[in-house]
Amino acid sequence: QVQLVESGGGLVQAGGSLRLSCAASGSIISINIMGWYRQAPGKERELVATISSDGLTNYADSAKGRFTISRDNAKNTVYLQMNCLKPEDTATYYCNAEGIWGRDGSWWKSSWGQGTQVTDSS
Repeated sequence: QVQLVESGGGLVQAGGSLRLSCAASGSIISINIMGWYRQAPGKERELVATISSDGLTNYADSAKGRFTISRDNAKNTVYLQMNCLKPEDTATYYCNAEGIWGRDGSWWKSSWGQGTQVTDSS
């Protein structure tokens, strides 16, 4: 079983910064792609950024230049550094992992975290 646990959300004023973390637990050998998605009230879940196991990144246009995704493969953890936050960044942020190999040979196509809330306090 794979579990993703996010942390780091909270209240932040416009222009501020937050760093989200997501750790994957379980008997994991590798994770192909890890990423962050978000869902604002009344809207569909959307991509924020993804990163492959060898460090290739992909960003939504709304995140380019302000957000930075990174990962620590040894810790099966992905981070999202968010700078210059805007009110429209208010959302629940979800961690995603795709292509997960377990030590016992298990494979999971995808797993989601429970989400962490980021809210503009302006």
